Amino acid sequence: MYRTRIAAGVLAAAAIATAASACSSDDDDKADGPTTAPASSAPATAAESSPSADQPFGAACTAVPKSGKGSFTGMSTDPVATAASNNPVLSTLVSAVKQAGLVDTLNSAKNITVFAPTNDAFKKIPKATLDKVMNDKKTLTGILTYHVVGQPVAPSGLSAGDFKTLNGAMLKTSGSGESFTIGDSAKVGCGDVHTANATVYIIDSVLMPPK
Repeated sequence: MYRTRIAAGVLAAAAIATAASACSSDDDDKADGPTTAPASSAPATAAESSPSADQPFGAACTAVPKSGKGSFTGMSTDPVATAASNNPVLSTLVSAVKQAGLVDTLNSAKNITVFAPTNDAFKKIPKATLDKVMNDKKTLTGILTYHVVGQPVAPSGLSAGDFKTLNGAMLKTSGSGESFTIGDSAKVGCGDVHTANATVYIIDSVLMPPK
């Protein structure tokens, strides 16, 4: 009888120990849960902070037509000067390109990058000054070719760039994420726009080549 009671006690103690071990394992699993969740979500957060490959980015992209020849899809099938002529926010630039006789030059170039000032960018220049430049083909050509780099430039390449332009002068770029400065102060409003032969960054100021 006494031995029977001892055996029962041993079995009860073993059952209690087994139950305690199981509870401890469950608690460990719960403790591990919150630790693994942030680790898996971290890469997604990092990816969201950078522009997607081959996707236009920037607040000014909303001004680009959603459909038709002037839309991102429409522009992608035409060479750059033709594509710009179909985009209403670039009409002043297109007029300047035609005045300088650069339409064929830009359309026939291969894998170039164009920093394209908007109509509002040209409005920052006093009208008398702009009219004078528009009627001086040599000066106008020098300014416009300073907006063109003879190689494709991805957004990542703008972070700390120093590019030779078709003007012959060097052009510095800086920034990160979706915020880039071209030259001294021009900001990219809509970037990584693709045409048949160029990568286009629409900017808010006209770039002036160094004297």
